[in-house]
Amino acid sequence: MVRFHETLPRSIAKAITFRILVITLDSVVVYLLTRRVDVTVGVVAISNLASTIAYILHERAWNRVHYGRKSVKKQKKLRR
Repeated sequence: MVRFHETLPRSIAKAITFRILVITLDSVVVYLLTRRVDVTVGVVAISNLASTIAYILHERAWNRVHYGRKSVKKQKKLRR
């Protein structure tokens, strides 16, 4: 049986790129609701720090779950 595990650096890279997207969206929404830069920065900073930590923990936990995974065997390349 072939088992795959994501590395911690891969999980962190995925978390960072996703957080960039979410930070942008959160900033727009909070600013449109408050029209205050200071409130926007505070809310977005706290919310996204907590969410990033939760995402990394969630990814690492799912690494232990085998539901929905299929093993794929590598095929040898034919030499010509």
